[in-house]
Amino acid sequence: MFCSVVILSPPYALLTYALPQDLPLCLWMVGGRVVVPLGQSWRVGILTDFMDSCAGDFEAKTLCWPVDHKPLFTKAYLDFIANLSAHQMDSPGRILGRVLPQGIRELPIFTTCSGQVLTLPELASPDQRQKYVDVWMAGEMSTVRRAGAQDRFFSLAIEPPWSLRGNAILQQAVLKHLDQHGTSSMAMLRKGLGTGVRSALQALMDKGLVQEVESRIAIPVSEVPVSPLQLSAEQSGAVDQFTALLDSGQAHTGLLFGITSSGKTAVYLELARRCLALGRHVFLLAPEVAIALKLHEDTHAGLQNTAIYLYHGYLSPTQRQRIFMDLAQADKPCVVVGTRSSLFLPVEPGLIILDEEHDASFKQDEGLIYQAKDVAYGRIVASQGLMLMGSATPDVKVFHGTQKGAIHLASLEQRVGGGEIPEISLVDLRVHPQEYGPFATSVGQAVVQAVGAGEQVIILHNRRGYAPVLYCQACAEPIKCPHCQISLTLHKGRGILLCHYCGFTIPFPGPCPTCQAQTFVPLGSGTERLEEFLSSELPQGTGVLRLDRDIARRAGAMQEVLDSFARGQAQVLVGTQMLSKGHHFPGVTLVVVVDGDLGLNLPDYRATERCFQLLVQVAGRAGRGDKPGKVLIQTRNPGHYCWQYIQNNDYTGFFTQEIALRQAMHYPPFVKLGLIRLSWPVHVDYERSLAEIGAKICALAQELGIQVLGPAPAPLSILRGRRRFQCLLKAGTWPAIRALGVAMKKNLHNKQPVRMSVDLDPVDML
Repeated sequence: MFCSVVILSPPYALLTYALPQDLPLCLWMVGGRVVVPLGQSWRVGILTDFMDSCAGDFEAKTLCWPVDHKPLFTKAYLDFIANLSAHQMDSPGRILGRVLPQGIRELPIFTTCSGQVLTLPELASPDQRQKYVDVWMAGEMSTVRRAGAQDRFFSLAIEPPWSLRGNAILQQAVLKHLDQHGTSSMAMLRKGLGTGVRSALQALMDKGLVQEVESRIAIPVSEVPVSPLQLSAEQSGAVDQFTALLDSGQAHTGLLFGITSSGKTAVYLELARRCLALGRHVFLLAPEVAIALKLHEDTHAGLQNTAIYLYHGYLSPTQRQRIFMDLAQADKPCVVVGTRSSLFLPVEPGLIILDEEHDASFKQDEGLIYQAKDVAYGRIVASQGLMLMGSATPDVKVFHGTQKGAIHLASLEQRVGGGEIPEISLVDLRVHPQEYGPFATSVGQAVVQAVGAGEQVIILHNRRGYAPVLYCQACAEPIKCPHCQISLTLHKGRGILLCHYCGFTIPFPGPCPTCQAQTFVPLGSGTERLEEFLSSELPQGTGVLRLDRDIARRAGAMQEVLDSFARGQAQVLVGTQMLSKGHHFPGVTLVVVVDGDLGLNLPDYRATERCFQLLVQVAGRAGRGDKPGKVLIQTRNPGHYCWQYIQNNDYTGFFTQEIALRQAMHYPPFVKLGLIRLSWPVHVDYERSLAEIGAKICALAQELGIQVLGPAPAPLSILRGRRRFQCLLKAGTWPAIRALGVAMKKNLHNKQPVRMSVDLDPVDML
């Protein structure tokens, strides 16, 4: 007999192997991992099918040895991967190689109960392995993951500046690496700084500057049980509606459309409780780790005596593998709380909940490009369950699906506890200039009054750092990244100029790279500059906190900020969109948006929708307690049509106007959209190659009935040392776009130095 095996490492191929005639057939299982010979090496693969014959004139190599005593993957899971492979125009092996934990893909170490370590040549040899068959079948042989330095994680213990001797060069390099990249494994530090990093780390830990942490992020868990919530009539109606879909035995998709603070989480938990009672697994997913941590805490408090797993990209390789293996062997229903990568865990879900479904973070744009909503739908179709999306500002395409009857809709129109939606006002910066730092005078006065009254304030500015541009007065040029040709952002506290796209840094203060002068003017403001201004201008003793990616680099820092603000230890919280959703602060009465226009005019058909979503979400942080809330949005374009809908919290009105514009301009959901991205190194002559590729795309598009816009320079035309172009594809069906993508991948296979990717339903148009 023969079998098909998906290889989980390069070349990620689907290969045919023969079953060893000297080993019993019961050792081999569909969905189980196996060790196979490939060239002069050994690899791990997944056995996907058995065959009686082998097509082709070749002699098949034989399998070496099984890795699992029980199948790790169900047939439904393998079918889901096969369907995703066709959807993504990529091989199953490459997909699995990118989403499975590292330890699942690696060659394990085989050991017996007596501690004997077995080599792969022994297990592959017909003369030697017979004596181990009974040992394996009796469960007296196991596999152990090869130990790796990547499992030790280190983080800054304190923020810069640090006090170190000038000759402690390696220690300074370690601190700089952790400051720039955040919590890092020993393997990452060794790769960047060399093998001597271990002693430098120990010295820094002895000084209290660096700490070893279990994972790249702190995981708070509430130990206080919460009595079952008394659901409102609206919430109960939504739960009953979705429970009926859950019980139907068919795949369904639903949307819970609830205004901010309407109690969507309570609906999620009650639905999860009912799904668990049916003996089925639950996935509760969030777009960002911060929201996932809050959901994890709520789930622990609300679902007692339930197996709950937290899964996200900040866990160590060992933690991810342990959770993966535990779930593969789970015999009782459980809840998985996490981010988008959780969708590839090996349990069949009865219920998948996507909280804040509109968030762009549910789309992965690097490596394996996928939309979490599409993957979740694929899993639910395979398991005949319910996929429930929740949002106060749904994706326009999702809400359009509810209007067409493809998605079941339930609405929550009242705030839990009876709170009112905050009053939202626009401040026209053309009439009321920024005379109080980055604020108009009236806005600054409102902040001072709220602080004076003992209330809390959230200030949103979706731009981190101190200043987005550092202008050199001597040469009249901003300092730019040499790899991206984009202005470097000044991070004053960290003493660097940083490119937010490729991570390039130079120290500051320092000379201008162009003219060597040192006469600079910082232009614009970021969250760091706002924090500095408010700390100096507000009454002494006023606590001002900041939450952005710079703060979140240190393990546990994000949770420290959120907990401190929730306890009332600070009155002002400045931050980026990280603080706009999923957080409940009853003491907040005022929300200020420094620049409401930021992002409104980007070259992206979703720009207005994203602005609406961000500002309605952050406005929803105000007025959640006993006192009414107020929101002030600074803008230079008060005539834009989105403002009236934001001020009235009128999603339906916004949707009606936005969907009409998209229909007129032939944008989704009325067409299928794809984006072909092309890039060349900046030093390469690309014109002829671009013309040939563009002509090929246009010819294929004409055959397939696809409209092509481009190729044209991308809005960010140079990034990470590569010159970028893109083609926008509009078609009536997905198969047409996929056919073009597959043809172009074959055409450009191994053609250096051009790189090409195909993004279906792109979220990032830059």
